[in-house]
Amino acid sequence: MQYLISVVHDQPTLSTPEEDAAIDVFNERLQTENHWVFAGGLAAPETATVIDNRGAEAMVTDGPFLESKEYLAGFWVIEAPDLDVALKLAAEGSKACNRKVEVRPFL
Repeated sequence: MQYLISVVHDQPTLSTPEEDAAIDVFNERLQTENHWVFAGGLAAPETATVIDNRGAEAMVTDGPFLESKEYLAGFWVIEAPDLDVALKLAAEGSKACNRKVEVRPFL
């Protein structure tokens, strides 16, 4: 089963060189143990563009969808046999990136 591990951040700063190195080690482990599917870091929230095409015309708005102190800073998509393994990996990912993470299974 695949899981999304979302990295939640609440500061305007990027990761430190030490955090980057720890993330690289964690990424290598995910790949070696066949949990790796995909991962990525995201630009700051103010670079976001929101598109709402539910009406007659698409509305395009600069900035994040929600005004919030916390934002999605990055993510991992992993393969794990069950939620327990996904949660264990997420805890290790949280330690590596020094941020809170959220785990959600794909449907």
